[in-house]
Amino acid sequence: MNLNFKILRLKELLAVTLVALFMSCQSNNKESTPWVDLFDGKTLNGWFKIGGAATYEVKDGAIVGTSTLNTPNTFLRSDSIFGDFILELEYKVDPKLNSGIQIRSNSIPSYYNGRTHGYQVEIDPSDRAWSAGIYDESRRGWLNTLKNNPEAQKAFKQNEWNKYRIEAIGDTLKTWINGVPAAYLIDDMTATGFIGLQVHGIGKDEAKNGTQVAWKNIRIIIENAQKYSQKSSIEPIITKNNLFGKEEEQGWKLLWDGKTTKGWKGAKLDKFPDSGWEIKDGVLSVLASGGGESEAGGDIVTTDLYSDFELKLDFKITEGANSGIKYYVDTKINKGAGSSIGLEYQILDDAKHPDAKEGNHEGSRTVASLYDLIQADTNKVVNPIGSWNHARIISKDNHVEHWLNGRKVLEYERKSPGYLKLVSESKYKKWPNFGEADAGRILLQDHGDFVSFRNIKIRSLKK
Repeated sequence: MNLNFKILRLKELLAVTLVALFMSCQSNNKESTPWVDLFDGKTLNGWFKIGGAATYEVKDGAIVGTSTLNTPNTFLRSDSIFGDFILELEYKVDPKLNSGIQIRSNSIPSYYNGRTHGYQVEIDPSDRAWSAGIYDESRRGWLNTLKNNPEAQKAFKQNEWNKYRIEAIGDTLKTWINGVPAAYLIDDMTATGFIGLQVHGIGKDEAKNGTQVAWKNIRIIIENAQKYSQKSSIEPIITKNNLFGKEEEQGWKLLWDGKTTKGWKGAKLDKFPDSGWEIKDGVLSVLASGGGESEAGGDIVTTDLYSDFELKLDFKITEGANSGIKYYVDTKINKGAGSSIGLEYQILDDAKHPDAKEGNHEGSRTVASLYDLIQADTNKVVNPIGSWNHARIISKDNHVEHWLNGRKVLEYERKSPGYLKLVSESKYKKWPNFGEADAGRILLQDHGDFVSFRNIKIRSLKK
């Protein structure tokens, strides 16, 4: 055996060894990824049905959901609750049927009698092709459409199996459809919840009766999920202090830009207060000053007036705190001590603040109530101290509604005989024509406690 042959043979052996080592590493890496199967391919163990009357069964290694007439959305939900995770699965859907995959979703009796709500990764076989976009089921609607992502729209395969990768890590949600980046959302409304497989309600549409959607190869990473996260090539949609989804086309405008004092001033000043309020990390906060009413920085109001409108914002309180959102405010009234005058959506720690037990009518000073006039629904859903709550006020043609965390908690008619009677019995009776202005300012109250606001948006409902 000559020297050249020996060298060649050694090179061949080395190459084989390197290949073997590479394959071994690949195999070990694959095995070390902590995937956990959520579906065993044979039974529905670990899942149960909620919502409507659509059916689920296991067939040929897949979960098959079948639509039925005259029933609301139906969900097959996981027994377990998940926070941070990476989820992969495959699905195939009838072209006539809409569907979706719920993540970080919840169902509680106090929220529309257990209606499923939370993030949904869309399954959309229609011409719109927003599959793998992110929708907020039974709450805010579309968060991340695919109208500006044609590559993801084209990635969906009609009448074939499609594969999703879904990452939910911290406040960041990312999706891929058949390997193509689809949605990238930064939003912190919900940190934990179940996973659900949706069969969408079809109403009375006979043509859709019996249509099916199937899922298979459902697996999840929950251990060190961040370690296995993939980069997305698309720009994220950041919901905090931004318009998103369909908000812009629906007429919404930012009432606060998340950075400056533009559009706001002190209720009794010609400019924004020099102290008592703080803007930090996209949050507007009134600082604690001892619990006095408008004694520190003072209330702040919009520079513009609003008549028929819809207002929405997030608020977060500290223990024992008191504040409020006022509307139809006339800052020319009450130039003296105390807060400016207007109808008030109360913000309060009902458990710790004594005002919860005060008021003209029992409970009329609790959170989301029309302050001192009408108590909010006692079945309201209030998130814990230190968590964000979502307030919404709708006023159109003198019909006013207060909403809290997605539920309407009271409604009334401004200027009606019933309303006037309530005012005549309240602390506001000394103010002529209280709450009857056709237009006024929006106010955030300084009541001496630390309270924070963000995502302040408004749209005109004026015809």
